[in-house]
Formats: sequence, structure tokens, C-alpha cells
Amino acid sequence: MVKALFFMRYIFFLVTFIFTSFTGFSQTVSNPLLAKDAIKQQKWVDSVYISMSLEEKIGQLFMVQAFSNKGLKHENMISQLVSNYGIGGIIFSKGDPLKQARFNNELQAVSKVPLLVGMDAEWGLSMRLDSTYAFPWNMTLGAIKDEKLVEKTGYQIGEHCKRLGVHFNFAPVVDINTNPKNPIIGNRSFGEDRDNVTRKALAFMKGMQSAGVLANAKHFPGHGDTESDSHKTLPTVSFDEKRIDSVELYPYRKLIKEGLSSVMVAHLNVPSLESRAGFPSSLSKHIVTDILKERLGFNGLIFTDALTMKGAADYVAKGVDGNTTHTMPKGGEIDLMAFLAGNDVMLMSENPEKAIARFVSAYSNNIITEERLSHSVKKILQAKYKVGLNDYKPIDSKNIISDLNRPIDDALYEELIENAITVLKNKSDIIPLQHLETKKIAYVKLGDDSGRHFFKELQKYAKVHEVSANNLDELLNKLKAYNTVIVGFHRSNESPWKAYKFSDKELVWLYEIARTNTVILDAFVKPYALSDLKTIENFESIIMSYQNSKIAQQKSAQLIFGAIEAKGVLPVSSGEFFKEGDGITFSSLSRLGYSIPERVGMSSEKLKKLDSVANHAVTEQMTPGIQLLVARKGQVIYNKNFGKHTYQSKSEPVKFNDIYDVASLTKILATLPLVMELEEQGVVSLNSKLSELLPEYKDSNKADVTLKQMLSHYARLKPWIPFYYATLDSVTKKPDPKYYQKEPSQHFSIKVAKELYMRNDYKDSIQDIIKETDLLDRLRYRYSDLPYYILKKFIEKHYDKPLDELVQDHFYQSLGANYTTYNPNNLFSGKNIVPTEIDDYYRYQEVHGYVHDMGAAMQGGVGGHAGIFSNANDVAKIMQMYLQKGFYGGKRYFKPETLDLFNTCYYCGDDNRRGVGFDKPQLGDVGPTCGCVSMMSFGHSGFTGTYAWADPETEIVYIFMANRTYPHAGKNVLLRENIRTEIQRLIYEAIEE
Repeated sequence: MVKALFFMRYIFFLVTFIFTSFTGFSQTVSNPLLAKDAIKQQKWVDSVYISMSLEEKIGQLFMVQAFSNKGLKHENMISQLVSNYGIGGIIFSKGDPLKQARFNNELQAVSKVPLLVGMDAEWGLSMRLDSTYAFPWNMTLGAIKDEKLVEKTGYQIGEHCKRLGVHFNFAPVVDINTNPKNPIIGNRSFGEDRDNVTRKALAFMKGMQSAGVLANAKHFPGHGDTESDSHKTLPTVSFDEKRIDSVELYPYRKLIKEGLSSVMVAHLNVPSLESRAGFPSSLSKHIVTDILKERLGFNGLIFTDALTMKGAADYVAKGVDGNTTHTMPKGGEIDLMAFLAGNDVMLMSENPEKAIARFVSAYSNNIITEERLSHSVKKILQAKYKVGLNDYKPIDSKNIISDLNRPIDDALYEELIENAITVLKNKSDIIPLQHLETKKIAYVKLGDDSGRHFFKELQKYAKVHEVSANNLDELLNKLKAYNTVIVGFHRSNESPWKAYKFSDKELVWLYEIARTNTVILDAFVKPYALSDLKTIENFESIIMSYQNSKIAQQKSAQLIFGAIEAKGVLPVSSGEFFKEGDGITFSSLSRLGYSIPERVGMSSEKLKKLDSVANHAVTEQMTPGIQLLVARKGQVIYNKNFGKHTYQSKSEPVKFNDIYDVASLTKILATLPLVMELEEQGVVSLNSKLSELLPEYKDSNKADVTLKQMLSHYARLKPWIPFYYATLDSVTKKPDPKYYQKEPSQHFSIKVAKELYMRNDYKDSIQDIIKETDLLDRLRYRYSDLPYYILKKFIEKHYDKPLDELVQDHFYQSLGANYTTYNPNNLFSGKNIVPTEIDDYYRYQEVHGYVHDMGAAMQGGVGGHAGIFSNANDVAKIMQMYLQKGFYGGKRYFKPETLDLFNTCYYCGDDNRRGVGFDKPQLGDVGPTCGCVSMMSFGHSGFTGTYAWADPETEIVYIFMANRTYPHAGKNVLLRENIRTEIQRLIYEAIEE
């Protein structure tokens, strides 16, 4: 009977505790600290509470600050506090994850009751390998329309915290930041609109708490409209009570209803809520108990802000016993006042030993009642149970660095930045930039931080030159050579409190640049920087990128060129011209973007295998160097360089802007697109006969050969003719003076190599030889260069323009393929051109900057089958254009049906895998691919070791640049060892969708 009565009372107590708040509350809100197994939780809480001494119970009320980077003396001091005084919690600040994990385990080991561990991880952990924060500032998140992304951010931050043994994250900040001069909130706020702040904070809270880490809304009752730093003084919030209730308290009300775990009370002077002059809100019973607990019905944990802050510590008041006047802190008096005001956890007490002693004295003198003490201590124990401390396990430090630097976090960071960047002005839709062939672009850096990543990313899309000068006149004079100027304003991204304003000098320069040039201003700072602008009349475009992180710089450059959409909205008003909610949106232009594998359903870890294969190829001297690029779904997700230009120890290491002789890739990069263009125009068709294209073939044995047959390598044409051989001296086997001179002249103007000029009329001889040569004895698939000699002549005759100019005018310039050209020596430094061979059979010199293929060299370096130099990034642009059925950068180069027409295997039934111009996957076991690509895929390879392949089914573009022919072509070990196709196989293995 007694047991039954006890059980009924226990259940009644528990139900009451779950569904009601404490006596006197004006609304009913469930207890956010209750676990799913609430009965077991309550039993554990009661058993632990009963087992503790008074000092240990009081110790639970204190969370002390710990550092993992302050050495053994500090660690011993904190350890003694925990073991001697029964401290309830630790808040970690600064350090590195391995040291913190070790220190955390040591502290937990000496604590009788497991410690509740907290951190200020508002933007994730600041202990990453690159010393950056894991996620963007709240202000940046405030610019994002999609709350699901913010919820995901909260979740992944929660996962970080949990991995490091952190149970409480003092986030989200829910302050409504309506004061641009606020020195402490600013970037920490989601913005100035209460609804936007609430939505973002709620999403963040839900995400983090669903990961098992308890959230903390701060800084109650609202720190958004102050101009003073609470670390240095006591800021004043001067709004009346009605305004505070409708704005500042609004997000708290919403979050509390949704299960907010804890609140941090700020050190603020709020005259409308606390009548005592200069009395900190953290010590005000009216603010903490009457408003937060009773009016808002909050049942979760209530933390003070750091009690060491000047805003609280310098307050002068009478002690709670009413007898003496104290200057705070003295003997734990401020801690006791905060507790009696209604706070549960005293955060970062100035002197926890004295404070605990003061609490014991207050308990003995009935200033603290048992009911009041148990109320807060049991809430703390409830929180400990909810985060699993009833079954505490030490932190496993194995793989902790990689677990806190996950690719999925980098992927989310990218996505957040993409969604946040805000376009605020876009006169005549100047961005995203189009018609690159008409643009001469300069980049001017303002601010005191680096814009290196921004500039490098801009250069991936177009010819962009950085222009700087010591004085304004010099700068303006230099900028006359450009018709578009991108001004990047870069200030430190080290913390959200760094300086963000334009200097007076920078504003003068900015106005003058804009007055005389077409300007795109991109600000990588807090939005309030724009309030300094007195006019925006002369700016064609203004972009707010919020932060100067590497990713923000890269993504902003991608937005300018239309690789990503513009989506963000301004979270705060700034100055005369920009209001909260402003933001111009636009779609992408389907240019290649740059991202990480996880964004497109691939694995970074699995793609590391590509490094091994590439390094093996270089180490085993299959090729001196390699450029390797993989793109998927319009995003370059792997782009690395290996080795050097040559095998010499002092040779140049391979760089991204180095260019290679792509050999036969020229067929699909130069000749084929021009043929496709002519087919669309009706000038030719796949059934056009050679006699129709070039009348001189009318009476030849090739008269009836069709374009489709030629480009499918199914026309009985010889594979290759060594045209150069007939121009060598029969005895010396060196260039015959009959055909060559060292110096150019009227009749010897075709430059074959350095100091080697061929006789002009021999180009016609090449065409005659092709026309007169015999056909193969039977029809079968046989790869041949000859169609591209023929088509070069036809194309140049049709347009009355040389092939090298045509491809620049029709494709490369508008594509932004700025490193793609014939005869690169005319445009690029030798340091950026990878040498191809040491020729000991024709030119007898190092072939460096001149085409490797002899037949192309005899055409002045411009062949239809060979001659193009390029880098992996440019080739990827062209292949991506093909993959997108002829559309790229906002321009349609071909109709989709044209790509389908040429990317068709017309003779597969005759054991010929080729498309029209494009190579296709093998029909059997052996061929140009790994055998793992789709039959829709297409591409080409080059004799020098190059390879380009695109697969519409998986949306993959794969580019391999090499100079395996250096120093001598010899045996093609790269091909024999299947290096390129093995890499392709590994790429497909890395797909995880």
C-alpha cells in the first residue's frame, strides 16, 4: 500500500513536471530537458542528487572556463577545481581538438558526476586544420532564403560538438541587430528582421538539437541595439517594454515553444525592464524569473553570460544580505545575485572557490533554500542525462582531426556561401558576364586582406589582369586599356569582429574608378560597409559576398561569370541605398563551376586513388608531368597537377596555366566544331561528297567519299603519310636546303620550328599527295589523319580565313578558352608551355612551343588534325559545351540535334565504334575507355598522351594532359599500362549516388 501510494505520487510529480511549468508561470510549456525515457531520467537525477554533499550540489551550478592550449599549470588548476569542488561543467575556449579531447577526458576522469561540456561554437569549431571556422557567420546565413540549409548547418555543427565531447553549444544568437554600430553582435546576428532571425535561429536550433547537442539562445533579453561592448562596459538597451516584447523577445517566444534547451542572459542595462539604474539584466530577478521563466514559460537551463565580463563585474551594489556595499565581484557575491535572480548556471565565475563558499554560507543562512537549490541542480542533472552523461564514455581521439574536417562540411559551407552571396545592383544585367570575346577585364584590389583566391578564380573564366598603382592617376591611366573593372574589397575574415569599413582614401579611389570605368564592386565584408557609400550612381553592379574566406572569394567569382545562380537577400539595411530584403536573382549561364566531389555525388576519399596512379606514371617516367581534371554535373571537382615539364631536376613543376600540345584532340577541339557549324548552316551535310566540298577531287579516287565516312574513319583513307620524310636530305636525313631555310624570306615563310622555315609552296604539295594517294585495298575501320588535312582546306576556303583565326573567333574567345591556341609561342612564355620532344629525326631540336606533329608543323603549326595547345581547364570547357548539347556560358553554339547527329556510331554494325569525328567506347573488350562508360559517351585521345572524354549519362568530363613523348616518343608505356583508362575506371568507382 505504501509502495503503491509512493508510486502514484511519483507519477503525479513526473507528469506535472513534464506538462507544466513552475508555480506562477503564465503559460504552459513542456520541459525541454526531459529525455524520452523520462522516468529513468528522473530516477537517475534523484539518485545522483541524493548522493552529493552540499558543496558538490552547489558545484554543479558552476561552469568554468578551460583552455587546451595554456599548458600544464592551467590544466592542473582546472582539474583541482573539478575534483575538489564538484564543478558541474566546463566551457572550452581556444586550442586544438586533440589537446581538448585529451584534457576533456582527464577532467571527466576526476569528476564524481560527469561534466556538462560547453563551447561557443556559433559557426562550428574554430579548430580546423586551416585555422578557419567550419561554417559562415550568422549574418551570412541570414542572407539565405532556404531555412533547410540553416537547419543542416545546425545539425552538422552539432555533430562536430558531439564528436569532441561537447554537450552544449552556446548558439544560436537570436539578437535582432538593428544597430550597425553594434561592436559585439554584428556578424553574429542573423539580421534585423525579427521573422527572418526567428526562422533562421529556429532552424539552427532544430538541426543542432536533433544531433543530440543542446542549443542556447542568447543574449536575453536582446543585445542587438547597443553601441557598447559588454566585455568592456555595461551596454544600454533603451527601448520601451512594448518594443522589447514585440521585437527582442519575439524569437525567444517562438524557440521556447519549439523546445529550446537553454538561454543565456546578457549583461545589459535595460531601464524599461529593470528600474534600478545600471543594474545588469543578468542579476535582475524581474528579467530572469518574472519575464523569462514566468511570462515566457521557459523551463530549460538558464545560463549567465560570462561573469568575468566588465558589464557585470564592475557593477556596484549592496550585497544580498543588505548589510555591506560591495564592488563586484567580491567573495562570490555577483554569482549569488545571479543565482537568486533565477539563473541556473554561473558561467565563468571570477573565483569559483569563493563563490561556492559564499553559496554554502547563503544556504546555511536560508538565503538559498533547499527548494531553490534542488530546482537548478536537478535541471542540470536532467540535461546531463539527456546528453547521455548517465552512460559517459571517454572521447576517442582516433581520427578526430579528419572527423572535424569532413568533406560533407566543406560541401555544406560551399552551398551556404552560394545561397548567401547577394547581388544588390545590376545595371543592364551586366552580370553574369557574357560575350567574353568583347571583354577586357581588370581586377583592382581594395582593403587590407588578400584577394588572391578571388583573382585566381576569375582567371579560370577569362583573361583578367590585376591592376595596381601607387597613386590614383596612375591607376586610372592603366585602367584605360580595359572595358570592365572588377573591384574586390577584401578585409580580414579571421573573426566576425574585424574591421570592415572603407577608408576615406579607398572611397575616393572607388568613386573615381567608377566615374571613368564600367565597374563591378564586390564587397567581402560585413554589409554595413556599404553604408559609407554616398552614391552608387556610377557602379554598374554591386555584390555583397559577406566574408573574405577562400570559398566566398571563389564562389563570388563563379557568380560573376554565371557558373552559379544569384540567390541571396540582404539581411540588414545598410545606408541610404540598401534595404533589408534587397537582392537581385538570376540563373546560371551553364559555365563550369568549381566545387568538391561530395557536392555532385562523388567521394573525395576514393578520388585520392587518382593521385596514386598519376604519381606512379610520373615516377616510372611514363610521362614527365600530368594535368588531371574531373568534372561532374557542371562542377570541376578534381583538378591536380603532377610532375614537371621534363625529367630534369630543375625543370618547371606543372602548373594549372601550363599548356600542352594536345595532338589529335585538335580534331574535336578545332576542326569538328567548325564542321558541325557548317552542317547546321546547311553548307554541308553528313552525306556531302568530297567532290562537292573540293572540286579538285571530282576526278580522284576519293570523289564519292562522304563527310560521314571520312570522319567515321571508314573511307579507305591511309592512316598517315610521312610528308616530312620527302623533304629530308637523302644522305644526312636532315632538312634539305631545297625546302628549308634558317631565316624567313618571301618564299620560305612557313615556320616549322625554331630557326627552320619551309618553302611556301610545299603546303600545296601536301594536298596534292593526299588527293593522289591510293585508297586502302578494302573497306574497314582505319583511323586516319587525312580527312582533317582535307577539311582544313575546305573550311579555310569557305571562310577565306585561316583555321587558327576561325576557331578563336567562333569558339575559344567566347568560351573563355584563353589558354587554347595554335602556335603558343606567339602568346605565352616558354615557362608556361610544356615541351613535347627532343626531335632527332626531322627538326633536330627540342620541340618546345611548336607542334609535335610533323604534318601540322609543315602547315605552319596549324593543322586540322593537330596543332592546338591547351590546358585541362580549357579543354574541359569545350567538352562541357558538348556535354550540354552545344550550350555554354549563355550562348548556344550548336543545336542539341547537331550533337546527336555527330555523336552517333553509324557503322557499329561493321565493327567500327567511331562517331562522326568523336571517338566512342569500344564494342568489345579492348578500346579507348575503361569499358565502364556509357555508350552515349564520346571523346578523343592524343599521341602526346592527352585524353578528353565526356559522358552524358553520368555527366562526367575527364581530361588528361601529358607529354609522354618527352624526351622521345618511343614506346607508349602510358598506353601500354592503361594509365588513362585506369584513372577513368577509378573516377567511375568514386560515384556514390
